[in-house]
Amino acid sequence: QVQLVESGGGLVQPGGSLTLSCAASGSIFDIYLMGWYRQAPGKQRELVARITSGGTINYADSVKGRFTVSRDNAKNTVYLHMNLNSLKPEDTAVYYCNLVRGLGQFNYWGQGTQVTVSS
Repeated sequence: QVQLVESGGGLVQPGGSLTLSCAASGSIFDIYLMGWYRQAPGKQRELVARITSGGTINYADSVKGRFTVSRDNAKNTVYLHMNLNSLKPEDTAVYYCNLVRGLGQFNYWGQGTQVTVSS
């Protein structure tokens, strides 16, 4: 089995910054990619950013230039840096860590961490 433990969410003012972390443990010998999705109230879950084991990165258009995804393979941890002066109220959502193993047939989710951007 795979366990994903997220941390770093919270309340932040517009224009602030925040970093989310997700540490993976368990049967993770064949990770294909790790990344972040988010779900705002009344909306579908959407991709935020993801990074493959080979270093290929994808971002949602809405966060390009504002968020940075990175990964520490030695620690099996993925980070989402919401950069200084970048956060907007529309970034408010529950952020979920995602891990895909093998050829994509194994898909795991974290429990979610709330990010609220408000003054």
